[in-house]
Amino acid sequence: MKKLFTKIRKEFDNRTRLGIMSMLVVNDWVDFKTLKEMLGLSDGNLASHLKTLEKNDFIKIKKEFIGRKPQTSYAVTDLGKKAFTDHLDALEEIIRQSK
Repeated sequence: MKKLFTKIRKEFDNRTRLGIMSMLVVNDWVDFKTLKEMLGLSDGNLASHLKTLEKNDFIKIKKEFIGRKPQTSYAVTDLGKKAFTDHLDALEEIIRQSK
């Protein structure tokens, strides 16, 4: 069981980052506004958590203009998807072994 705890990532311990990654793993790209509304966060709070995930290369960013309005969208990287999947798998196994 000790080996399982090494797969638990500190970056996903936070409810907000867990929510961000959950949304990004099942969608190709999600824009800032959608993440903000779905997670019920302020601009600054969301930006802070996204920065943490970006710093760890778990997400990638796309900036574009839709009409004349800027839009920032996010997607999970292969590294991020693997790290997140390993994290969830470890949690599931810990729960399974605890029963």
